[in-house]
Amino acid sequence: MKTAIYPGSFDPITNGHLDIIKRASELFDRVIVAVIKNPSKKSQFSLADRVEMIKKCVPGVIVESFDGLLVEYARQKGAKTIVRGLRAVSDFDYEFQMALTNRKMAPTIETIFLMTDYRYSYLSSSFVKQIAALGGDVSELVPAPVAKKLKKRGE
Repeated sequence: MKTAIYPGSFDPITNGHLDIIKRASELFDRVIVAVIKNPSKKSQFSLADRVEMIKKCVPGVIVESFDGLLVEYARQKGAKTIVRGLRAVSDFDYEFQMALTNRKMAPTIETIFLMTDYRYSYLSSSFVKQIAALGGDVSELVPAPVAKKLKKRGE
């Protein structure tokens, strides 16, 4: 069984993330969406909220949180592949460095990059949070359960 890990903070998950998850699910037998507990980032949603939102939006995919090194988590799960989404060339620099660092620590784990659908190339969780905070409509940018939660936060 080929297992891939799709890691991220997903604060919140966007339609761009869902696009990557759907496409990764077509390439691998099992995809684990791994929500990172990143103490250096100030998250709008708690780790538990982010996991729950993703579970509502992506049935049939394993959703878990983890703490620590991604490559160690991948080893624990028996995953040989890390999936990363790319929106633009600017994403590539950071992702390339991360992939090479992960390869140094775990040479048997590959990183693959999936280009996001052009409809989501501009989309980021940060933009979604800003739009929602200013009372804007994010219903076309995120799944319905996420839009509902963002709207509740803004009220």
